[in-house]
Amino acid sequence: MKLEKLLDKLNTIEKTSFSKIIDRIISDRPKNVREVDKILSSYSDVNNLRSLDSHLFAKVFGLVEEEYFDFLNYQINNSVSQLDILIDILIRDGNCIMSREWLGSLYQKELKKIKSKIKSLQSEIAGKDLLEVSPRIRDFLIYKNCVETAYNNDISANHDSKITSDEKSILNTLASNFDLSQEEIKLLNYSVLPLKTLDLDKIIDLLKSTGIILYSKKHLKIFTPDEFIRLLRKYRGKEVADKYSRRILRLLKDSEVNSIAKRHGIDRKLEKRQKIKEIINQGVGIRNILKYDIYKDGTKLTQKKARLNELVEKGLMIDHLKGSTLDTKIDNLVDFFNTIERDEKVGISIEGYNTLLDDLGKSVKKVNKYLKEEFELQAEDVLSSNLLLDYNLKPRDILEILSESELKTFCEKNDISTRGNEVLNILQNYKDSKNLELENYVDIASRDLIKLKENGIKIKEANLGLKFEELTRQILSELGLNVNEELRKEISTSKDKIDIVVTIGEKEVFLIECKSVKDSGYNKFSSVSRQIKSYITLLEKKEYHVTKSLLVAPEFTDDFINDVELDYSLNLSLLSAGSLVEILNAFKGNNKLKEFPYMLLMKDVLIQEDRIIKAINK
Repeated sequence: MKLEKLLDKLNTIEKTSFSKIIDRIISDRPKNVREVDKILSSYSDVNNLRSLDSHLFAKVFGLVEEEYFDFLNYQINNSVSQLDILIDILIRDGNCIMSREWLGSLYQKELKKIKSKIKSLQSEIAGKDLLEVSPRIRDFLIYKNCVETAYNNDISANHDSKITSDEKSILNTLASNFDLSQEEIKLLNYSVLPLKTLDLDKIIDLLKSTGIILYSKKHLKIFTPDEFIRLLRKYRGKEVADKYSRRILRLLKDSEVNSIAKRHGIDRKLEKRQKIKEIINQGVGIRNILKYDIYKDGTKLTQKKARLNELVEKGLMIDHLKGSTLDTKIDNLVDFFNTIERDEKVGISIEGYNTLLDDLGKSVKKVNKYLKEEFELQAEDVLSSNLLLDYNLKPRDILEILSESELKTFCEKNDISTRGNEVLNILQNYKDSKNLELENYVDIASRDLIKLKENGIKIKEANLGLKFEELTRQILSELGLNVNEELRKEISTSKDKIDIVVTIGEKEVFLIECKSVKDSGYNKFSSVSRQIKSYITLLEKKEYHVTKSLLVAPEFTDDFINDVELDYSLNLSLLSAGSLVEILNAFKGNNKLKEFPYMLLMKDVLIQEDRIIKAINK
């Protein structure tokens, strides 16, 4: 769940720890301090974070996210506690929201598992000579010896035993070169470091003060925002979320999955789904999987590139991923997954998601159990789109935990084609084109055909402008405004075709022009000013007064904004497509307003959604 939504669930006192960290970062004058100061001075009555609403607080965090990562890095590296164990629990898919007791149970379960595995590992490596063991055991022994040296070398200097941040960075490099999974690193570390059970209240206080979680004492709930999870994954060297690792692992041949299992000590007799789960739980990095683990000894670099290209183009069906080297290709794949993870689009409409979950519950009897186990969800009934989206789990993520036979059975029961990729066939079957187009409104405005294709929208480039106008009308109607199509058609001529007219009084209207554009920002002032002036003339001939003219586009250049400010005759305001969507979402979340107060659009040249959202929520 996004930080903004989670902040709404906390009271002022519960935000204190987080606020103090952000205050400390701001006082050190971060890179984007001017933008932060502008928000604080413009929107805060007392010039501090606590007076900001959740939307603006989250915006401030976005501006200091880089410095927040540095803060986390320092705090974690200088802690002698079990933060690595706790972080690995929190960054798993499905663990961003949990009760205090649920964290305690997951922590106890994790400690028990680690202690059991340490015993097995020690029996495997104890008393072994480096020259007489397999390469895998040799790497384990070398790494463990280095951990022992790093932990114990403080004793000779009469200091407490601990591993410093510098020593950690060296150990991380060593582990990466040995292709050790996060689980293997953890086991080797805690075969040296003491592993005592920590008190749950102390754990929560530690996580809160370190900036890793937000905590509601009133509801006894732990929240880890999506933004925090990305930073914590980065710290742990986990390049993509587990769900994307699963997406790739599902595409691998049985022999390739077995190769990974063999390399990391996973039972190859397990069924494929269980092996994939173990690979993910062990924290085997997707980079090392695609670079080393799936290949036989002696595989040439050109063969590795060819296999990766095949996985990307035929398996993942991504036809625009570039890169000349193996590492560059993997870098681009990681970037691709992290980009779509930030995207709040569901892929199908919310209504379609709910229908899919209902049908899955009827057709796949154990699907609720699978979801609870795979994502460690606490609720009893998890087949709810609202609940799953809170955990950033989208329809494709749900379908990809099912086996091939279960997917095939589901398709057959619901008259869905089993030719090609069954997951994509199912998603296509549950799409609602109208709602889906609205969810992709900003990409339609930006004429981003690649993103639209990824999100399942097939539309010709020539039709994007008309589609943008149509969706803008739909949004304005959902805001409760009177979009007057009859008047628009009556006034328009073959030469001057008005995009949208909104009636606000008997003879008063808003005139709205829509511009979809591929470039970084709309900048054709002379062209749009001629159009709008011509439309105003047409309306005035029919005795209509244009109270306001509005231009909706993806974004605007600084030069364009300056030109608009200087032309008083137009009475033109600028509204980005993204801002319009944010305003719609805020309006929908407000139960008091039946119609959007259009007067909020009258003041600024460039309309700031922050001000409007704040006014709506008053």
